[in-house]
Amino acid sequence: MAEALNCDNTCGSCNKDCASRDLRASLHKGSSVKKVIGVMSGKGGVGKSFVTCLLACSMNRKGKRVAILDADITGPSIPEAFGLSETRVSGDENAIEPVTTDGGIQLMSMDFLLENNTDPVIWRGPGIAGAVKQFWTDVIWHDVDYLFVDMPPGTGDVPLTVFQSLPVDGIIVVSSPQQLVRVIVEKAVKMANMMSVPIIGLVENMSYVQCPSCGEVINVYGKSNIEAVAKNYHLPVLAKIPIEEKSSAAIDLGTVEELDVDYVDAVVEKLLHL
Repeated sequence: MAEALNCDNTCGSCNKDCASRDLRASLHKGSSVKKVIGVMSGKGGVGKSFVTCLLACSMNRKGKRVAILDADITGPSIPEAFGLSETRVSGDENAIEPVTTDGGIQLMSMDFLLENNTDPVIWRGPGIAGAVKQFWTDVIWHDVDYLFVDMPPGTGDVPLTVFQSLPVDGIIVVSSPQQLVRVIVEKAVKMANMMSVPIIGLVENMSYVQCPSCGEVINVYGKSNIEAVAKNYHLPVLAKIPIEEKSSAAIDLGTVEELDVDYVDAVVEKLLHL
């Protein structure tokens, strides 16, 4: 146990078998979270945060109490999507209150702690991982049915911390159609399998463009590879999200809650039956 307490989450040179050890952190005594869903990708720029927002908003419209833990400490984008980048959290040394959107979604992000949201967070891995853990232990999450964890790209410190420290019920892996992304997605899938974290399914973002005039589907990034990855790992493809101007505009304007689309309905139905 002493070894676990002294863990700094830098596992590259560690020879301990953490898979057999419970390293999960405790929620704040005032918190209640029923399900934790991770959203990850092996590569940046595939729209993982956008998918997280869609899932949270769709689940919220189902009448569930929803929260987002923005674990992308150095590149947070969740506050901007909800038009709350200038908002700051309240709290003291004992607890932090999450920011709540107009629709009632609870949010916690590093942006809410910075003096200016353009200030960079220049931290090494252990500091970043520690902040993610504190977002779980020090924030009072109020009666949350589904907490979505928006993870940074890759398979480094933060995904490792989330998988080890939080009671993750499953993850959604986000990709885009390019061949390069297929290789990176497989890395994320393999990491989850190695950590014994259930993979709920795959979501392909920027999958296609549909002509507004004739309805023709255009594969901007070429033929999708997502079905091949899914078949290799016996995973379902839960959604293919198109490139649309209204979606990009909603993120840029901070009005993602007003974006009522059905792209992730199948994902939400799957989550409701976990």
